[in-house]
Amino acid sequence: MAAIEGLVVRKDPKLLAGFDKSEDAGVYKITDDVAIIQTVDFFTPIVDGPYEFGQVAAANSLSDVYAMGGVPIVAMNVVCYPCSLGMELLREILRGGADKVYEAGAVLVGGHSVDDKEPKYGLSVAGIVHPDKVVLNSGARPGDALVLTKPLGTGVISTALKAGMADSSAEQDAYVVMATLNAGASAVMQEVGVNACTDVTGFGFLGHLAEMASASRVSFTVWAHAVPMIDGVLSYIDRQIVPGGLHRNWRHVRPIVQVAGGVAEGRVTGMCDPQTSGGLLISVAPDKADELVRKLEDGGALAAEIVGEAFSPGLDGPRIRVIP
Repeated sequence: MAAIEGLVVRKDPKLLAGFDKSEDAGVYKITDDVAIIQTVDFFTPIVDGPYEFGQVAAANSLSDVYAMGGVPIVAMNVVCYPCSLGMELLREILRGGADKVYEAGAVLVGGHSVDDKEPKYGLSVAGIVHPDKVVLNSGARPGDALVLTKPLGTGVISTALKAGMADSSAEQDAYVVMATLNAGASAVMQEVGVNACTDVTGFGFLGHLAEMASASRVSFTVWAHAVPMIDGVLSYIDRQIVPGGLHRNWRHVRPIVQVAGGVAEGRVTGMCDPQTSGGLLISVAPDKADELVRKLEDGGALAAEIVGEAFSPGLDGPRIRVIP
């Protein structure tokens, strides 16, 4: 959820998270024991199958709730669809989304649709969390370990698919990453206790890490070799098969990113790849990092890698160092 410069927001002591620090969702305290998490997301198809598109779009929408440490409870469809395509495709999109909502243990309660020239689908999601257990992107501390729970590369592979240059195994690998819920990783995160979290989506790994650095007032070192990527992604990057959003992401973060000698250019490029339904990027105290990784692995996380660490910023403010 990006901040909107110049927008005046009414201050409310019950508003535990908003968009002033680019948090993943809004969080509002209802009682001493319950806070509600509210988010919405939708986009155009990035996979060929309508059912699969519904699955991916729903998983992506639900992810913001998991990134805040919450549990989704209610979802509503957000649909833009050209009626000229007929209703069968739309039924499959909605079926895919509904199945993913039910997998999350939430309830689908309706939604809204408009006739549009290009299909778009997603969800408005409400979740709950204890007010004292909300996980923000602003709590990272010097010395923390950075843990990532899914490999990168879905944007690159989606671009390769559109160009007819990706093989079926790459397509399947990307679909699994995008359709997998962050539910298990979020539950482990709450069990272990962490300092900060965000999910890796459209701004890419480095973009969302930059938001965490700014919100937390810390700097980060990233170990390039440790950042997991989907098989084959680096070969597509070497052939310049990348989405346009990747270049925008790099231009945005470049002023605060320092890349050491010996880091392969393709790895830095991959860290800027805009993700759909990416993993959780977690900042955790160093004495809890091994426990977090072990429990993520036991829970079946697609990745559970320590990819860097936080340190105190210098006079020039938060920075990201990428080293081999």
